[in-house]
Amino acid sequence: TMWSLPAALSLLMLLLLLLQAPPCRLQSLGTPKLRLVGPGSRPEEGRLEVLYQGQWGTVCDDDFALQEATVACRQLGFETALTWAHSAKYGQGEGPIWLDNVRCMGTESSLDQCMSNGWGVSDCSHSEDIGVVCHPQRQRGYLSERVSNALGPQGRRLEEVRLKPILASTKRHSLVTEGAVEVRYEGHWRQVCDQGWTRNNSKVVCGMLGFPSEAPVNSHYYRKVWNLKMKDPKSRLKSLTQKNSFWIHQVNCLGTEPHMANCQVQVAPARGKLRPACPGGMHAVVSCVAGPRFRPAKAKPGRKESWAEEPKVRLRSGAQVGEGRVEVLRNHQWGTVCDHGWNLISASIVCRQLGFGSAREALFGAQLGQGLGPIHLSEVRCRGYERTLSDCPSLEGSQNGCQHENDAAVRCNIPNMGFQNQVRLAGGRSPEEGVVEVQVEVNGVQRWGAVCSDHWGLSEAMVACRQLGLGFASHAIKDTWYWQGTPGAGEVVMSGVRCSGTELALQQCSRHGPVHCSHGTGRFSAGVSCTDSAPDLVMNAQLVQETAYLEDRPLSQLYCAHEENCLSQSADLMDWPYGHRRLLRFSSQIYNLGRADFRPKTGRHSWIWHQCHRHYHSIEVFTHYDLLTLNGSKVAEGHKASFCLEDTNCPTGLQKRYACANFGEQGVTVGCWDTYRHDIDCQWVDITDVGPGNYIFQVVVNPKYEVAESDFSNNMMRCRCKYDGHRVWLHNCHTGDSYRANAELSLEQEQRLRNNLI
Repeated sequence: TMWSLPAALSLLMLLLLLLQAPPCRLQSLGTPKLRLVGPGSRPEEGRLEVLYQGQWGTVCDDDFALQEATVACRQLGFETALTWAHSAKYGQGEGPIWLDNVRCMGTESSLDQCMSNGWGVSDCSHSEDIGVVCHPQRQRGYLSERVSNALGPQGRRLEEVRLKPILASTKRHSLVTEGAVEVRYEGHWRQVCDQGWTRNNSKVVCGMLGFPSEAPVNSHYYRKVWNLKMKDPKSRLKSLTQKNSFWIHQVNCLGTEPHMANCQVQVAPARGKLRPACPGGMHAVVSCVAGPRFRPAKAKPGRKESWAEEPKVRLRSGAQVGEGRVEVLRNHQWGTVCDHGWNLISASIVCRQLGFGSAREALFGAQLGQGLGPIHLSEVRCRGYERTLSDCPSLEGSQNGCQHENDAAVRCNIPNMGFQNQVRLAGGRSPEEGVVEVQVEVNGVQRWGAVCSDHWGLSEAMVACRQLGLGFASHAIKDTWYWQGTPGAGEVVMSGVRCSGTELALQQCSRHGPVHCSHGTGRFSAGVSCTDSAPDLVMNAQLVQETAYLEDRPLSQLYCAHEENCLSQSADLMDWPYGHRRLLRFSSQIYNLGRADFRPKTGRHSWIWHQCHRHYHSIEVFTHYDLLTLNGSKVAEGHKASFCLEDTNCPTGLQKRYACANFGEQGVTVGCWDTYRHDIDCQWVDITDVGPGNYIFQVVVNPKYEVAESDFSNNMMRCRCKYDGHRVWLHNCHTGDSYRANAELSLEQEQRLRNNLI
């Protein structure tokens, strides 16, 4: 049939319109993932790659400019873009060129919301691959860089590694440090060929398993064992090794990777099933060196040796072993690390330096609590070969506007000691609480049983929760009649448990040889309730130093304070209301730097009304104020009953939650602080009976551990104090953990220090 002229013209116009059609918006299922690929360890710059339909591809530089780079950087979790780089500055990519002629308004939340030619529609070559440079500061809400997030689809098939012990001596140990490497690939365990295997490969495997370093292996001996097995007619090894599904053909690591999947892994030979994998080879064998905390007791270094090796980095406020806020020691003072440029490679250096494996997560934005004091480092740029964090290039933390809300943290790989299988909770309303049941050896047989609650306190409960993998203890419970234990496990198998607080398991704490429990079994078994976050109270040492002064206060104004035991005992013998007391007064400001609100242990029903000051006290003893001689004995005591706890101030954007007035809820919100001004009653130490001299002024917050905290080592504040009989000077005020070189003082040592048993 013939077309009429108007119909033909309209068809022609439609074709022309289609050819002139603007770039389309991409239709994709969910937001596609982006990554930056480039040389070096800078996470904020590199060749831009997009994951679409399970395959990574590049983006062409046509029409790409700062607006497009900004959208890409925001999608990657950075604040903004600094610039972009055309013509494959970061090297030519492989695979498809997924996007071309990308045009963004700049307000989009992801690159797939911008205009483009469509997925895979491009006239570019890889010489036009675009690169971007983002601002290193992370967005609020962008939480961490995890190993699992850094892997492509191929890498995710490679799930985990393990060592299979071969020697009889390694099979006997609960912690396997030497054996054949096995890789779980797509749900099945495979062995790795030793051809081309290097020490760098071993370092990566050991890091994944929680070990800081690798050791050489006696390969001749293992080759002999292998050959004997291959010749043994009863062994299935020979037939198994002829299947390619038995092997990972080749692995090639630099030694800096946090996971084997980041290495070059060749599962099968280049021409697939036609060629056998690992011809003439055997399985790769690795020997790892455990960190000091995970070695058997007799293998631990002596006191002199361990003191010499004290690391100048530590982790604080972590719920588990091997995690926490990173703090470094510089100029004899501990300070934090800013999260600008913080990544898995730098985090792994910290982990290995502390005797753990590589990092499994590098956390940003003070997720494991804010520090107090200086921010020592920022823009840390480790390459992965350094021995310590101080070997890595970095900037001063104060140089680029870092705040403590940018404090960096890590989660490290730690060895599986099997301790988690030797403890359990029973009878609680949730999996985080219950009667503690432990597995111990009784007359040569492993048995489950209860723990006697004599001496059971927060230190022991903290160890139990850590061993269970449940974080911190919120309560140590001595009376558990309302929880039903496991039938057959009611007998007490552990008593007299005393933990310093740093142990990995209750089985490592000191305890009675023969079990002796004054209560017997049943209702007085030890229990716990655990929580993954806890408060952390820290005194502002600088404010104490700046506000201290002396006052001679008339007795006529001290009746209330006397009633609340805020004066020395000699005040009882005075001729009231005549005379005065000499008071060392100061302001105190107590911050909650943890990840949970600090709340009183008891409910309102047991708070105590103080008529004099007309408010309720929610904790029996919240602080101790003391003046000590230089050798640690008390010369004056300002024993302090509880304050009323409230939020005096909060940083901008945080709402006050707790107030004392009108029988209000008491506590200190995360990030807020409770201030006690120098001019309120009891905010002093009574030094009327003290002669001139040099002293130590000491404040301890939460001294009886009535409320659980993530870190008790910063609860003590001390100042040097000079008193000439007329005036007083406080200097060198610092919290208990801000100057010490050793990373952890046991709670027992801390307690002895506070009780002046030095």
